[in-house]
Amino acid sequence: MTKDHGPSIKNDEVYQSLREDGASKEKAARIANAQASDDMNPGEKGGSAPPYEDWTKDELYERAQEIGIEGRSDMTKDELIDALRNH
Repeated sequence: MTKDHGPSIKNDEVYQSLREDGASKEKAARIANAQASDDMNPGEKGGSAPPYEDWTKDELYERAQEIGIEGRSDMTKDELIDALRNH
């Protein structure tokens, strides 16, 4: 039986499955809630933003700052790309 993970998780079954597969709580919640929403299609390919390699280092830094990546000021462009992709 699927455990109730509270009102912030919209699809407990998907959340639990993702957690068992090793996803973080944040990632599992994001995916489970997106799948439960009729307005979102998490299985479809994302937007049309250019790849990070085409961004300037300043643009990458600003994006890293928006999402709160620690140590960003000491990172090279390649390290920023890696941190953004693995966040």
